[in-house]
Amino acid sequence: YAGVRIAVRVTQGIAFGADLPVVSVATLAALAQGADADRVLAALDARMDEVYWGAYQRNEAGLMELLGEECVSPPGEVPLPNGGDWRGGGAGWAAYEDVLTARCAGQLVTAADAWDSTALPRAGDVALLGLAGLAAGQAVSAEQALPVYLRDKVTWKKIR
Repeated sequence: YAGVRIAVRVTQGIAFGADLPVVSVATLAALAQGADADRVLAALDARMDEVYWGAYQRNEAGLMELLGEECVSPPGEVPLPNGGDWRGGGAGWAAYEDVLTARCAGQLVTAADAWDSTALPRAGDVALLGLAGLAAGQAVSAEQALPVYLRDKVTWKKIR
């Protein structure tokens, strides 16, 4: 969480100093944007036996759009989108391969590469989504740029 807060503060400082607006781009959206697929189930390991999760579909402009909401969830309880031919992307797929594959059975493409655990958000994809957000009027002033956290609870106590 400290890294996210630092990144937001650096962004605010640059934007304020240059008198530029800021557009929020979700990590899961950037990850999905870089995938070589039109329908992506993005999953990052959220630790504590959970994943950060989002379902994205490429629109006519070639940009990934979120279907439903991003969430943090146990991998066996992630919300499933409608339809099939989805590809998985992100390190959450490696961390919880068996559970996510079982949960998404029948919705993933039937190929050996149904998911790619090495998929990462890339700067070019963040920039592409940021430009689209700017064009769509989603920009805010530097002072209004705030981090978005999917999880409120950042620690847990293990019961023995």
